[in-house]
Amino acid sequence: MSDLGDWFRSIPLITRYWFAGSIAVPLIGKLGLVSPVYLFLWPDAFINRFQIWRPITATFFFPVGPGTGFLYLVNLYFLYQYSSRLETGAFDGRPADYMFMLLFNWICIVVSFCSLNFWNILLLMIPLIMSVLYVWAQLNRDMIVSFWFGTRFKACYLPWVILGFNYIIGGSVINELIGNLVGHLYFFLMFKYPMDLGGRTFLSTPQFLYRWLPNRRGGVSGFGVPPASMRRAAEDQQGGRRHNWGQGFRLGDQ
Repeated sequence: MSDLGDWFRSIPLITRYWFAGSIAVPLIGKLGLVSPVYLFLWPDAFINRFQIWRPITATFFFPVGPGTGFLYLVNLYFLYQYSSRLETGAFDGRPADYMFMLLFNWICIVVSFCSLNFWNILLLMIPLIMSVLYVWAQLNRDMIVSFWFGTRFKACYLPWVILGFNYIIGGSVINELIGNLVGHLYFFLMFKYPMDLGGRTFLSTPQFLYRWLPNRRGGVSGFGVPPASMRRAAEDQQGGRRHNWGQGFRLGDQ
């Protein structure tokens, strides 16, 4: 138990709470402490009956059973792996920026699901995990990753491989597709458009998040346009091309 506790405490802060919630809420529903009916995202109840907790509980809840247990465990593993890597990699020391990414992706997913109510999509766990995985894959797009059965490919293809894999083991293509599209929207607005295309910065972390989750190391709060030294280094390394996401980087480094 001591080893398990040490491992749990070693998980990055935001990922730790997300991971714990994704275990606790399905367990509450499984034990019948709260009826699973109240844990789904039901757009009519959320919008018209003001059951405002539904988008939150639907983010953590998953109906675990004989037919869905393996899918749940696989996606719980993806949550732990890729959320931890993002939080300790590109967002290292910047929990407010990472929290803002999760909030932005979550809001986009909630809006998408309420708009696509006819699909009867009522769970947000997998789309949010996929959006995080997509951002990690794009920031490390040239890294070679290993998947099941020894397959190896560039990280940029990983979200689409997992989309097919989840579908095979019982997932929904719509869940994974919405997650990938939302992840792409965040990545484009936060990284590609301002850094690679020279456009304006559309997204910035609110100051209240910095007060709540202050940076743990020096540098300029927020990101969007890389420092001049980083741009020159990237251009020299890439032969004049402006982006340098292949190996990943830490935001705000100078």
